[in-house]
Amino acid sequence: MEHQKIDELIVRIKALESELEAELHHEYEKFTCEITKKREELLASYRKDRQGLFRYLVTTPILHLLSAPVIYAILIPAFILDGFVSVYQWVCFPIYKIAKVKRSDYIIVDRHRLGYLNIIEKINCLYCSYFNGLMGYISEIAARTEQYWCPIRHASRVKNIHSRYQNFFEYGDSMNYRQGNEALRKELTEVKE
Repeated sequence: MEHQKIDELIVRIKALESELEAELHHEYEKFTCEITKKREELLASYRKDRQGLFRYLVTTPILHLLSAPVIYAILIPAFILDGFVSVYQWVCFPIYKIAKVKRSDYIIVDRHRLGYLNIIEKINCLYCSYFNGLMGYISEIAARTEQYWCPIRHASRVKNIHSRYQNFFEYGDSMNYRQGNEALRKELTEVKE
């Protein structure tokens, strides 16, 4: 008798599981349809807003077009600098026990996927994402290096300070520099991104 009751419960549980699975599948399909519809609407909007390549070139001032080779020539030294600074960090930071800077936190390349940009705008976005991200990456490597070797603020006001400058010692504060330098160096081993 008890086995019969257990068997009945098992049958009911399996029926409920099947019903739940069907309902979840239905909800998933409904959600997927809504997402697909929104995605199609967004892509249609992007296509509408995209400026054609010919129109883009015709409406661009001639001096902008002529300056493009100068702008893009900067990539050559940027690639070289990127390589040297990365090698510097890979070699020297472990020696000084400085946490390495994650390149991917600074060089973020994603705007080229926007559907409302034409091919030239996408290339321009790649350039800016790389170059500005590279400058941030290099600045953070330099900031950690400066914190390790010479964490002293300047006597003159600095227009654009890096991420670590606030922790540096005041200009002329020799006592705190001598007493606190090791603590600042130790911070660099535990840098949280």
